[in-house]
Amino acid sequence: MGVERAWRTELLGNVVTFQRGFDLPAKLRRSGDVPIVSSAGVIDCHHTSMVRAPGVVTGRYGTIGDLFFLLEPFWPLNTTLYVRDFHGNDPRFIYYLLQRFDFKTFSGKSGVPGVNRHDLHREGVTLPADPAEQRAIAQALSDVDALLGVLDRLIAKKRDLKQAAMQQLLTGQTRLPGFNGEWEVKRLGACILSRPDYGINAAAVPFSDKLPSYLRITDISDEGRYRPAPRVSVAAADVDRYFLREGDVVFARTGASVGKSYLYDLRDGKLVFAGFLIRVRPDGKALLPAYLAAYAITSPYWNWVSLMSMRSGQPGINGNEFAQLLLLLPPPLEQAAIVSALDAMEEELRGLEQRRDKTRALKQAMMQELLTGRTRLV
Repeated sequence: MGVERAWRTELLGNVVTFQRGFDLPAKLRRSGDVPIVSSAGVIDCHHTSMVRAPGVVTGRYGTIGDLFFLLEPFWPLNTTLYVRDFHGNDPRFIYYLLQRFDFKTFSGKSGVPGVNRHDLHREGVTLPADPAEQRAIAQALSDVDALLGVLDRLIAKKRDLKQAAMQQLLTGQTRLPGFNGEWEVKRLGACILSRPDYGINAAAVPFSDKLPSYLRITDISDEGRYRPAPRVSVAAADVDRYFLREGDVVFARTGASVGKSYLYDLRDGKLVFAGFLIRVRPDGKALLPAYLAAYAITSPYWNWVSLMSMRSGQPGINGNEFAQLLLLLPPPLEQAAIVSALDAMEEELRGLEQRRDKTRALKQAMMQELLTGRTRLV
């Protein structure tokens, strides 16, 4: 039987040698196919390279901590650090090993903003002594990365398909089988149960972890989903009036996100909504809540910026302006069919995203095991 080779602990400077990248002003760049790598990744191309592949690059200024693996000759800019010498170690393994570093903690460590390569070189690392084991670990993690890449591309494709379907179905350009009646133009105010409501002013009330979470503009994704940041809760004597209920559609009414919509989902838990949001309650007959939320994302008729007025120096849309918005509406049965078709596409997207998230979690667990030697690939 062969003898399993041990792991060794070394200074990082004995494992890899970092080098600062090279200046290349835009005026000196020439057309070519050589990637130019900044602290944010590949940003341009040039006709000649400065470093042979494979390569590992990270930012020393700007975006600190992101790592990039290059399989072709490249030009690292002077805002980066690249690995000049791998000292016989497997380059892809080094790429994964360095992902365990918190590069941001090294920024300014020597009194100068940015990451100093000499500080990195003095850090200790533990790694397999056998390059074959390094390659096996790198291959296992690379396989997971390849799966993540496939999932990311599939999700992007499905999202584009859904966006195209929304544009077609919500404007009547494409009709679902069995529907051919005329659509009507109606004002939003004629299809809601009450005047649009403004959200609560969180700054005026105390916080409490025992009370409902506070929905803000930043918690709503471009696809109209609840995407909570760190949980913030709010308490107020009249908080009941600010609870979101099934069938509520919430819009951002000010700022760069004006018009962004969210259909309240019971699965998101108890929520009260913020002052820069406005709540609309469709009647569920002439206008279905899910149809309004989808329509708002894709409507070619609503130019949100042009609808904003200036009051007290703050541009925004008030309840009266919301009520005057015009909608192109099919009959309720067709609205329901459109929503059902879009929901099916959304559920497929959610399933793929959940699979991607689980795969990411698996990769993190694998890195924790494989890059510490707790689990060995023999």
